[in-house]
Amino acid sequence: MNGGIVAMKAILEELKPSERKVAEYILEHPKDVVKLSVQKLAEYSGVSEATIIRLTKTMSMKGFQELKLRIAGDLSSNIPTGTYEEIKMGASVDEIIQAVSNNNKQSIQDTMSVLSSEEVERAAEALSKARKIDVYGMGASAVIAQDIHQKLSRINWWCQAYADFHAQLTSAVTLTDRDVAFGISYSGQTDEIIETLTEAKKQGATIITLTKFGSSPVAELGDIRLFTSSVEQSIRSGAMASRIAQLNVVDILFITIASRQQDKVIPLLDKTRLAVSRTKRT
Repeated sequence: MNGGIVAMKAILEELKPSERKVAEYILEHPKDVVKLSVQKLAEYSGVSEATIIRLTKTMSMKGFQELKLRIAGDLSSNIPTGTYEEIKMGASVDEIIQAVSNNNKQSIQDTMSVLSSEEVERAAEALSKARKIDVYGMGASAVIAQDIHQKLSRINWWCQAYADFHAQLTSAVTLTDRDVAFGISYSGQTDEIIETLTEAKKQGATIITLTKFGSSPVAELGDIRLFTSSVEQSIRSGAMASRIAQLNVVDILFITIASRQQDKVIPLLDKTRLAVSRTKRT
């Protein structure tokens, strides 16, 4: 169990002043915090015990004990948390290869700390039971939506990906309580996705969201919430790193589905792979 430090860094800028105060104290003294009671942490950080409990809820944790366990897990791990490289303009190709690759790897590693296995399981189950699956994304998120569509279409599931706002709304209002609406927005603030998911929710559809970690309007609409790590805004390759993290979550979700339904999925994957292979030169 880990991810306490990554999760805290991800939402630091969005916290209320009192919660941010204790979060900054924790980030500055992680080794000490794992040994403290909630009363002592409140005393040392200058906040109330209730503020600490609110912070753990904001981080989607069950309480202070879980936060301490996750921080302890971070400290015992040899993997650095939240270390991204700034890419200098005019850098050599070797430096760019190193920096971009490291940032992509770091975004995946950090996402592993904030992605809930329980929510992945719930998402896989909801998708498996759905009559129809609508996937919504704007801009770069539309690429992720298309990847989901491509994967689920290969196993003969009724899935449509929409990048146009009017098409999203038109489809959302025709969904039912047997369907799933999957909204993708890294920021969680995309107006079109918010409006579309709101309409889908009115129709009774199950809502799955994929956003960066933390509270956001898109995530709040989700019945099932999947998170990626929050990539530092100063990083010039941030958009690329966040996209890689999202694609990784989609792969995790698809393999989870495939592993639960091997008898149905594997033959279809083999069949579609064979069909495509006929178009390739040997």
